[in-house]
Amino acid sequence: MSAAQAQTKPTEQAHAQQAPLKAPDTMAERVRGCTACHGVHGQGTDNDYFPRLAGKPAEYLYNQLVNFRDGRRKYPPMNYLLTYLNDDYLKEIAEHFSAERPPYPTPAKPTLPAATLARGKQLVTQGDPSRKLPACVACHGAGLTGMQPAIPGLVGLHADYLSAQLGAWRSGNRHAKAPDCMHDIASKLSDEDVTAVTAWLAAQPAPANPVPAPARSMKTPLACGSEPQ
Repeated sequence: MSAAQAQTKPTEQAHAQQAPLKAPDTMAERVRGCTACHGVHGQGTDNDYFPRLAGKPAEYLYNQLVNFRDGRRKYPPMNYLLTYLNDDYLKEIAEHFSAERPPYPTPAKPTLPAATLARGKQLVTQGDPSRKLPACVACHGAGLTGMQPAIPGLVGLHADYLSAQLGAWRSGNRHAKAPDCMHDIASKLSDEDVTAVTAWLAAQPAPANPVPAPARSMKTPLACGSEPQ
């Protein structure tokens, strides 16, 4: 071995050791900023305010990403992460999580009085016609798994998260494209209604086949800007 070759070999080894490792170019790797809070497969976490993303309709997830990016939904970490992402990339993220199918956890047993839970069940399954309140299941499905292309499932969410979202709609801190049907519905709910509805929803187990209903399989009672009529 010549002196030049002897000098070159250690130099090449040093460069190889210093070269940064390249992350795999996969969606699973790209969405690590999401999964840090929402779980590796978008299944949600024990933190009440980091909801399940997995299995929700892709168009719904896309709409929410756009709403965070454009300021209709306000949560600083989400607003910051999405500021410079374009529509096509947001659609890829939405489709990735929509295709995930991790199992649902067993819901926690409710601690509120039976009368409160009964009121929650009534509002979710029957609504309150005297106040022009449609049942939650009229849009979100009998199994509470949502409907394609853009109505989300409600099963598998924590009561505190559900309550926070209804509160944000009531106060005007959360918006959707007009007509904003959820703002209209939430504005008619009392504090007691919100407590009852969210407690009952959070106690419901996922159905055997927890996938969104096919598009237009239900006639929704209200026009919503994010849902084609």
